[in-house]
Amino acid sequence: MYHKTIYCVLYCIYRYISTEFHIFHFSFIFILICHFIFDFILKLCYYFVKHFIKRRCFTIYHTMYLESQKLEEQIKTLQSKIKQLPEGEFYCTKNGKYFKWYHVLENKTYLLKKKFHFLAEQLAIKKFLSLQLNDCLNEKKAIDSYLHHHVPAKAEQLLTQNAEYQRLLAHYFQPLSQELEEWSKSPFIQCPKYPEHKIHLAASGNTVRSKSEVLIDLQLFTNKIPFRYECELQLGDVTIYPDFTVRNPRTGKIYYWEHFGMMDDPNYAYHVSHKLSTYISNHIIPTIDLITTYETKEQPLSIDTINHVIAEYLT
Repeated sequence: MYHKTIYCVLYCIYRYISTEFHIFHFSFIFILICHFIFDFILKLCYYFVKHFIKRRCFTIYHTMYLESQKLEEQIKTLQSKIKQLPEGEFYCTKNGKYFKWYHVLENKTYLLKKKFHFLAEQLAIKKFLSLQLNDCLNEKKAIDSYLHHHVPAKAEQLLTQNAEYQRLLAHYFQPLSQELEEWSKSPFIQCPKYPEHKIHLAASGNTVRSKSEVLIDLQLFTNKIPFRYECELQLGDVTIYPDFTVRNPRTGKIYYWEHFGMMDDPNYAYHVSHKLSTYISNHIIPTIDLITTYETKEQPLSIDTINHVIAEYLT
């Protein structure tokens, strides 16, 4: 649908140019070439977003939980492989310049001759996999112990679940610079689209659209970093609303922070490439003026990732 619309528009432009200015068919060819170049750049942005930017965004708890699941799969795989190998245990000892192989089977130890090299090789693999299995079991036991004793952070709950504490602590979390404090408090035009989607109360008192934005708001607010949520930004003829407009507390430099939360949705990712292209064409460059974070269903955004971003750009 996108390509058909572009081609129709281009053809109309071509007909107008040909009629009004008597320019021949090479004009239309030139327009088509321009379109192909634009389309190539767009697809390149999409590829960059989908395949290159893969930030692992986990809290410590989520990291541990996912590692436990990963270990469980590894344990099953190792157990399956071990079952396919010969019965018994294997060890080898050095005798002078030579090694001797021993096969332990049903509590009896047999000396393996060199002609049984394949059996020794299979038993050595079994020994290695068995040790790997034991390592995985011990690691999973330690991780599961952490998960069992984990307690959610109560200081964060105080800010995100109690509006009265938000009001009482608001002054404590204000930026140290008076100019930046005034900037963060001054009126601005906020995104008017889909206000019914703003259902999550954040630490700063803002209502935001997602739990990930709650986390970003929390870390910006508690680190006394001045910011505006969905503040209008005019880029030529285009108006956009970055998720967060943030200022460095030390330098005052403005950053735009976009969080893209459904990167496993191809259609969503394609629109992300459009938005990034808009920023770049207006000289707002990722990692220089534009902060971007990403997540999927399997890789949610975390406070750890947010803190890494804050440490890199906002301290």
